[in-house]
Amino acid sequence: MDAKAAIKVALDTAEMISMAYLEDLTDEEMLIRPVPQANHINWQVGHLIASEHQMISKSVPNSMPELPAGFADRYASETASQDDASQFLRKADLIAEYRRQRAATLIALEKMTPETLDQETDESIRSYAPTVGAAFVLQDAHWMMHAGQWAVVRRKLGRKPIF
Repeated sequence: MDAKAAIKVALDTAEMISMAYLEDLTDEEMLIRPVPQANHINWQVGHLIASEHQMISKSVPNSMPELPAGFADRYASETASQDDASQFLRKADLIAEYRRQRAATLIALEKMTPETLDQETDESIRSYAPTVGAAFVLQDAHWMMHAGQWAVVRRKLGRKPIF
């Protein structure tokens, strides 16, 4: 298995786990915090989408579709403490935007060569994603890290473990 195939498997695994955790949650449940001051799932999903868009855009210019107007601002760190549902997208709209961005990520990945995966990223993300390949791999790790937090919310809601 080459690097591109390994990255694709990691992305697919993260998607399978993440979407399983989100599948049966309502819009209201997406706003529940596991503990006070922790980020709710709706904000986390928007943050993941905006982060993926930014990292892949900085690594592979002109590869990602524009986010909807105001999306990045809506899911910026300054809004993480908001609980007003009207300030965030509904779950269906978040998932649709995720799928649109992820499709572009996968198209960009498919065009990569071993040489392009080894190239340095834009200076603005180099401290945490030093190469283009690292920026792709980080999508898996980032989604999985947050999905682990969603398992706690699911237990708080009385849901049985999925995995």
